[in-house]
Amino acid sequence: MRWQGQSLDADDGALPGLSRADFVRTVRTPEFDGITFHEVLCKSALNEVPESSKLPFRWTVNPIRGCSHACRYCFARPTHEYLELDAGADFDSQLVVKTNVAAVLRRELRRKSWRREPVALGTNTDPYQRAEGRYRLMPGIIRALAASGTPFSVLTKGTLLRRDLPLLASAAGEVPVRLAVSLCMLDPELHRGLEPGTPAPKARLELIAALADAGFAVNVMVAPVIPYLTDGSEQLDALFAALARAGAESATAFPLHLRGSTKGWFLGWVAEHHPALLRRYRQLYGRGAQVSPEYASWLRGRVDPLRERHGLVRDSVVSAPAPRPEPGPAPQLALFG
Repeated sequence: MRWQGQSLDADDGALPGLSRADFVRTVRTPEFDGITFHEVLCKSALNEVPESSKLPFRWTVNPIRGCSHACRYCFARPTHEYLELDAGADFDSQLVVKTNVAAVLRRELRRKSWRREPVALGTNTDPYQRAEGRYRLMPGIIRALAASGTPFSVLTKGTLLRRDLPLLASAAGEVPVRLAVSLCMLDPELHRGLEPGTPAPKARLELIAALADAGFAVNVMVAPVIPYLTDGSEQLDALFAALARAGAESATAFPLHLRGSTKGWFLGWVAEHHPALLRRYRQLYGRGAQVSPEYASWLRGRVDPLRERHGLVRDSVVSAPAPRPEPGPAPQLALFG
């Protein structure tokens, strides 16, 4: 890998929370201003999902920890605390890159004990965030899964997925491949505030269209639905209409889930930008990480008819199960349902 103007600063110790044997180096480059990459060598690539999660897949692969998409509401933020980093700015800017993940995955998939169960990518942090453009981890992962006869799914907000569309189409000729795009709002100003590092909604609609044109049945995660900000009837109707026009086959929606330190990070943003809503949020999430049952029921009643109207029905509105910190991954989304 070539880095122009790179800076290495590994000192004599590893990133807190990682053993020295795993740590390779720390990289900073002007091309990714404000972001630090901590390159590590992982010992395993496949993460087993506990049966108690009741998800339709048992395995995930997470090539990068932390995410420059910087979504204010990201459920995976608390996983960074395992590394003795904070769940706020550090999660957005201190990225742990598993540089050998494809090689380790190939080795694990060759085991006689491997039963070719579905593997999900994008259940913790986004595999097509900007860092993937430099590290190019996904092509090796895709080839390893397809060559081993393992079905897999990818969930992303990253339009970089288009780079690998020919490879994904080829893999789909070998194994079942499910592709899903996350898009929960159309408003450009709100998008810049809530998801400052992600591609614009228009770009993601174009990604959905490209995937549909390539023959994929695209599911869109209208998730999370942000109470009082993205749950308006006109907002959701316009979003589902845009998804249908882009060629999405189905849409799944669930309300915002605020687990652990994500709650403080998100509510801090609300206090700064929408202070009039802060009291309502505290009431809505007063029982914990989930919205009140009354709100969940109300949202279901609003969303289901809109999905029906626009022909995007497959799954009902669901509540996201609480993730658990690595080294037990945090799968959230059911893509093989």
